[in-house]
Amino acid sequence: MARAPAAGADLVTDIEGGVLVGHDGSAASGAAVKWAAQLADRLGAPLHVLRAWSITTAPKPPTMKGGYIPPLEDFEQAVVEKLRADLDELDLPEGVEVHCHARHQKSTTALLEAAENVELLVVGTRGAGGFRGLGFGSTADQVVRHARRPVVVVPTGS
Repeated sequence: MARAPAAGADLVTDIEGGVLVGHDGSAASGAAVKWAAQLADRLGAPLHVLRAWSITTAPKPPTMKGGYIPPLEDFEQAVVEKLRADLDELDLPEGVEVHCHARHQKSTTALLEAAENVELLVVGTRGAGGFRGLGFGSTADQVVRHARRPVVVVPTGS
């Protein structure tokens, strides 16, 4: 899998062109990333994978030691590292150019703002906070309602 430079993530989410997909670690978002990667590969477009996060959802950075709370940048880097590890497990097409992005923000807001200049926005039907039996999650619902770009909601078998 092609990836963004290892030294630093594309932490700023000013994205120009390509396909943007949200990933929260859920199976539904993994399916969305796989679908988006296949499309980006066919189009020869970059794939931008965005993970929105909060302090409660971020992995603990290695700099977090007893009594010391590291800066937000350390949490953000830990989020990107976890995102990259999650993507490595998805068996994405070899030729696709993948950029990982993290945003300390609510997922709907992060996706809508980051999608301003992309060609297509992709989300899963429901994410990590979804309830079983609910066909469409709140993030997918809000993205479809408010995006100013075309949106694809990738269904899952559940």
